[in-house]
Amino acid sequence: MNVEITMEKIGAGHLMRLKGDVDMNTSPDVRNGLGEVFKQAGSKALVINLAGVRYMDSSGIATLVEAMQNCMKKGMKLRLAELSPSVRDVFELARLSSIFEIFASVSEATAGL
Repeated sequence: MNVEITMEKIGAGHLMRLKGDVDMNTSPDVRNGLGEVFKQAGSKALVINLAGVRYMDSSGIATLVEAMQNCMKKGMKLRLAELSPSVRDVFELARLSSIFEIFASVSEATAGL
């Protein structure tokens, strides 16, 4: 299963929508998409909409942790929005729900950006 990645400019940042499974086969695609965002100057935030992600394994989590580290280096905010129940479970099991800023909706995640 491939992952679909769409990007959209929002205010002072970017919105990335992921659809499909984020696993060891598709994580490099997500990483490449994130790399494009980090190459652009002036972006203050990245919101990743995970509503369309049914499954995420440890490599997907690692990709998001790496994205958070890159955001911190660049002084950007990273916010996750609309986690599907299965992805939310993975985040809670890995105790990452306290590390990432997670929002119920994209509108909540983009508020104030």
